[in-house]
Amino acid sequence: MELGIRSDIPTYSGGLGILAGDVIRSSADLRVPMVAITLVSRKGYLKQKITDTGEQLAFPDEWAPERTLELGPQSVNVTIENRNVKVQTWVYNYKSPIGSAVPIFFLDTDVEGNAPEDRKITDLLYGGDDRNRLKQEIVLGIGGTRLLEASHFNIAKHHMNEGHSALLTLELHSRTASET
Repeated sequence: MELGIRSDIPTYSGGLGILAGDVIRSSADLRVPMVAITLVSRKGYLKQKITDTGEQLAFPDEWAPERTLELGPQSVNVTIENRNVKVQTWVYNYKSPIGSAVPIFFLDTDVEGNAPEDRKITDLLYGGDDRNRLKQEIVLGIGGTRLLEASHFNIAKHHMNEGHSALLTLELHSRTASET
């Protein structure tokens, strides 16, 4: 759900995001073939300000992915609340100092043709209520799995950083069940 790879790509809130970024960096340094998937989180996690009275104020940490990432060649569809939601991808290739790279796909529902409420699904990292969180997890787990298949990656193992992408197991199971 979160990934800390660069400070100007605010798609992380802390420890888990930094851990995910470290896994990507290590994989690139060790030339371990890997692809990473996360959400674009256009409004980041949050910027906080502490007032003179000690009150915490939270503001979106907005960024424009088109300034840093390349629009990906693939898009996929997921069904959310009986609606077809298109998920586009943005790509960032993390390059190791030794020359190898790990592609990172950022999933984005702010796509023309999606319903207004669906365009906001990937806006905020951990934003909204439990309902929006489930929508984000559908995009990440199911949409991410479909993206890997559409991109013709030969995936031998899946790693889930916490349970946010756990719906990928349902998508993989449904594919296995339909093959038998």
